[in-house]
Amino acid sequence: MVEAIQIIIAAVLFFVMMFGIGFILNMLLKTTWFPIGLFVVVLIGLAIWSPWDPSQNPTMENLGTYTLVYYIPIIGALIGAYVSGWAIRALRRGGYKMF
Repeated sequence: MVEAIQIIIAAVLFFVMMFGIGFILNMLLKTTWFPIGLFVVVLIGLAIWSPWDPSQNPTMENLGTYTLVYYIPIIGALIGAYVSGWAIRALRRGGYKMF
């Protein structure tokens, strides 16, 4: 029960964090989908590389160690990056020039 609450809180925190970072990057760089590209290249790459054990088989022994606990916050962050791009696009269509 406690682990489920922690996973839910982690997913929400990652969502909010990536939404905020993505929104700010979208405003500063005048892009719409840059945070999703950044997320895929940097964060997912680091998530796979950091616990990687080079002494194991590079296929299923390393990737098989990840459980649902690892994937839920990553999915929450990816959704936050997408929603930030959607929000910026909606604001631009609404006529806000500063976005």
